[in-house]
Parts: sequence; C-alpha cells; structure tokens
Amino acid sequence: MPVTDAPKPLIEICVEGIDGLLAAQAAGADRVELCASLVEGGITPSLGTVRAALERATIPFHVIVRPRGGDFLYSEAEYRSMLADVEALRDLGVAGVVVGCLTADGAIDEARMSELVRAAGPLNVTCHRAFDMTRDPAEALEALIRCKVGRVLTSGQRDTALEGVTLLARLVRQAGERIIILGCGALAPDNIGEVGKRTGLREMHFAALADVPSAMRYRNPHVGMGGNDLDREYRNTVTDEALVAATIAAARA
Repeated sequence: MPVTDAPKPLIEICVEGIDGLLAAQAAGADRVELCASLVEGGITPSLGTVRAALERATIPFHVIVRPRGGDFLYSEAEYRSMLADVEALRDLGVAGVVVGCLTADGAIDEARMSELVRAAGPLNVTCHRAFDMTRDPAEALEALIRCKVGRVLTSGQRDTALEGVTLLARLVRQAGERIIILGCGALAPDNIGEVGKRTGLREMHFAALADVPSAMRYRNPHVGMGGNDLDREYRNTVTDEALVAATIAAARA
C-alpha cells in the first residue's frame, strides 16, 4: 500500500571525486557519498581528494571505504587496510564512512562490521550495497543494528528501486527508528516520487551521471589504459548537475 504521509526525503548523491561533489552541492544535494572509480561501484578515494573535499564542501559527505571492486569478502590484509582508512578519515574529520563486509555464506560479518564501527568513533557509519548481496535481508538488517551501524544503502536486493520496492517498504517498517534505510537503484525524475510514496523512505541516494567527451586534442589510437574500449580513454563520466536538480525536485514534488 502506498505511504502517503512520508516526509520529503533527504537526498544523497553518489559522486566520483571533487568535481562531482561540487556539482552535487550546487544542485541542492543534502549529502554526498564520495567515491573513486564508480565504474567499479565505488572504491576508496585518495586522501588528497578527501582533503580537497573538506576544503570545498558546504554539505556533509561520507567517504566509501572499499579497497577494491568485486565481492565483499576481504582478506585479512584488505580488512586491515579498511580499518586504517576508517581511522584516517575519522582523524581528518569527515562526516561519515561507508563500509560493508560479508561472510562467505552471504551474511553480514558482524565481527568486522562492529570493529569498523568502533574505529569510526563519532562518525556516521553506513553499510553500502554489500547488504544487497546477503542471503537473508531481514536477518542482515538485524545484524547491522546489532553492530550499531547507522544506515544501510539498498535497492531492495534488485537492480532498481522500482523492482525492489516491496522489500524496501518492508525494510523501512522493520527498521523503525533503529536504523535508517537509504534507498537507491536507478532513481530518476520519472520514478523517484513513486518509489518514495510506495516505501516511506526518509533518505534516498542516486548517481546522476553523464558521459562527456575528453578535452584532449591529441589522441593516441594505439594505446588503451582501461582494457579494450579505446574510446574510454577520451570519455569522462561526470555528475550531471541539471539531472541532480531535476531528480531532487521530483522527489520533493
């Protein structure tokens, strides 16, 4: 059943780098998730990028701590690097961190998530879409609550929020006031309002991306730095400020 009395949602924009953050805040975002390499789903940005964001941001931003693309089952060395990143980000004074660790059988790794929360100290902690790869979402949500995670980013375990709307609404009800459900999944001006009405989400997240041609005039056709797609060298993916603004307006209409 549609949720008709839902408040206007807080809007978080997923961005790649400092230019993305600046575009998102200019377009009216409430908060940013700061990443590198969105083509891999987002990995940890450099400390230089974080410092630049701290100098230029006028809205809060949360930093993803993810050492690589792929699954969320990390080696001990990878996990230790995540702890070190969380501690460094805490000391820098960012608003929050975004993390996620799973066990091999598709459950939340409660020992690691609890330790990451402790390392974050006063920072907001979000579990990213590692949650969407869990076997039992209801139990995974309870696990995150036990770990004292503040919010979870989810599309309802589907590719899009519209496809996952039933689970999203169920998670919002299950969460109550214990944890925030941050809804995502191909949200755009033509669907974000419907998703909000049908779920009661208080926070929503999307990446409003556009491909633009590189400004490079000289182009070497014989070398590619990113696989076989040579054109990728001369195509940049950026946060589309106008699309951010249009989607926010649709969410709050």
